[in-house]
Amino acid sequence: MSEKLTKSDVKKIEEEIEYRKLVVRKEALEAVKEARAHGDLSENFEYHAAKKDKNRNESRIRYLERMLKTAQIIDDSSKEDEVGLNNTVTVYFEEDDMEETYKLVTSVRGNSLGGYISIESPMGKSLLGRKQNERVFVETDSGNGYYVVIRKIQKTTDDSEDKLRGF
Repeated sequence: MSEKLTKSDVKKIEEEIEYRKLVVRKEALEAVKEARAHGDLSENFEYHAAKKDKNRNESRIRYLERMLKTAQIIDDSSKEDEVGLNNTVTVYFEEDDMEETYKLVTSVRGNSLGGYISIESPMGKSLLGRKQNERVFVETDSGNGYYVVIRKIQKTTDDSEDKLRGF
């Protein structure tokens, strides 16, 4: 299954890959060389930790490169009065009598604890393309769910502060 990415996401991923190849890889190799020089490798914790870090970096590079190869590039524009990608939305939860504010992002930037919800999540799917003051049913699983009311839509186009999700 391919990830849905914006052009900005692709740029961030390419930058991370380049950084990991040029900076992190060099540091990890130096750490392995230095730890290897300490002697007996069977009981050398520093060597095993350095190898683990090096392998984690290489794994992240492969993961990001694979993601780029299979990615589906999507447009992040939306109509002025509709909820779209990269928009900040304030929703009212009827059952809990409370408001929450979220930014709709692609799944590679999703972080629900930080207020970023993916357009692939039940909430994200339900809000996308809806209008202010609209009552929306968020389906969580086969018919179950809850209602929210869209109170405010802010068109936020700057995603330079958004971070890519780790793995």
